[in-house]
Amino acid sequence: MTTLKLYNTKTRSKEVFQPIDPENVRMYVCGPTVYDRAHLGNARPVIVFDVLFRLLRHIYGAKHVTYVRNFTDVDDKINARAAESGRAIGEITAETTQWFLDDMAEVGALEPTAMPRATQYIAQMVAMIEDLIAKGHAYEAEGHVLFAVESYAEYGALSGRSVDDMIAGARVEVAPYKRNPMDFVLWKPSSEDLPGWDSPWGRGRPGWHIECSAMARDLLGEHFDIHGGGIDLQFPHHENEIAQSRCAGHGFANVWMHNEMLQVEGKKMSKSLGNFFTVRDLLDQGVPGEVIRFVMLSTHYRKPMDWTEKKREEAEKTLRKWRGLVTGIEPASSPAPEVIAALSDDLNVPGAMAELHRFAAEGEAGQLAASAAVLGLLGDNLSNWPAVSEVSEEIRETIGELVSIWSDKRENKLWDEADEIRSWLLSKGIRLTSQKGRASEWHHENPDINSDDERDLRANDLRRFKESLK
Repeated sequence: MTTLKLYNTKTRSKEVFQPIDPENVRMYVCGPTVYDRAHLGNARPVIVFDVLFRLLRHIYGAKHVTYVRNFTDVDDKINARAAESGRAIGEITAETTQWFLDDMAEVGALEPTAMPRATQYIAQMVAMIEDLIAKGHAYEAEGHVLFAVESYAEYGALSGRSVDDMIAGARVEVAPYKRNPMDFVLWKPSSEDLPGWDSPWGRGRPGWHIECSAMARDLLGEHFDIHGGGIDLQFPHHENEIAQSRCAGHGFANVWMHNEMLQVEGKKMSKSLGNFFTVRDLLDQGVPGEVIRFVMLSTHYRKPMDWTEKKREEAEKTLRKWRGLVTGIEPASSPAPEVIAALSDDLNVPGAMAELHRFAAEGEAGQLAASAAVLGLLGDNLSNWPAVSEVSEEIRETIGELVSIWSDKRENKLWDEADEIRSWLLSKGIRLTSQKGRASEWHHENPDINSDDERDLRANDLRRFKESLK
């Protein structure tokens, strides 16, 4: 069995992962609040934990891994969006949830085992809140129910801060009904124009933190293996999840994993800087979903990730080359041990990708295809790539011969003749990429051919042009 090591935020160390039950390895990852399109930063945890999901399935078997990622579909941001737009809340959340699923599919993310919506688990949340009140860890005040932070001695252990430090440094709601400024809301009242459910404390809705604790317990049990999310959730969201779950008597998660944040061209992504964009913005601009995924995976998940135009261009160039190598090739029977070893060292994806570069350089196309698959790369489910498989072997061979002739012309400084070849190929949708005067690769921008007759015509055109150069 592969030895998997993961960095545990809770212990601040890399540990050998030992599942509670190898027959059912369980992971929970905090998902989106569905009120708008997913921005580029939202895609990072999805892609990071998708790779971990794939790795766990490889090690323990696909049937032995349960992955839960939630949707927050009751939230003040959603309420505000409904008020601004005049649309029904249910209509907004249904639409934006589907947007998220569509966009994440286009960057190659597998669907989790379960994707619960908070509004489906209100009863479980109410029951958990009642239990916390009964055990003295929560209290009712002016229609609200709040968690009493001072009742949990280990509060702050995940983030490494004391309660006094957190009060000094945090923006907390100073409300007269709070016993302690750090006490957080488990339940709050709803007016008639807002979503609400009946409860022992009156009509209201849950606080943000309680939903994940209730859904994780219901779907994964009181004690499970891994809890993940962005580093921005470490405090207060994850800190509060731990506190309420442990006080309710649940073991909760053994391993806590957090991915670092995303920047754009070295700066924090923000609308004020004009560098804020969604995943859909990139897809609509023609950036393949696989390119987004590749750039995201090129930086270790625990380091800040910088999205740049240069990285995007390099990723697209690399992936076009790799796809050209694996087209029509039977993948190896399993990923390379070197790739699995890198991933098993706290998801060292950059190290795994270095092995993919080596396979490409050494012409090991079958191993490249099989090993890329565990990273979610080079599959046929990624968006915006041309259907390379529609280019027949005869056409590929003829293009390769023309590229060789073009390279020879360049080497012999026959610039006009070389330019004629390049221009003719470009008119057929075939773009050459050169490096120091030599062709490093080509790609077909319009490969879709609807019939055998059209494919034959394309092959004849290429062959006749090649013969005209003799």
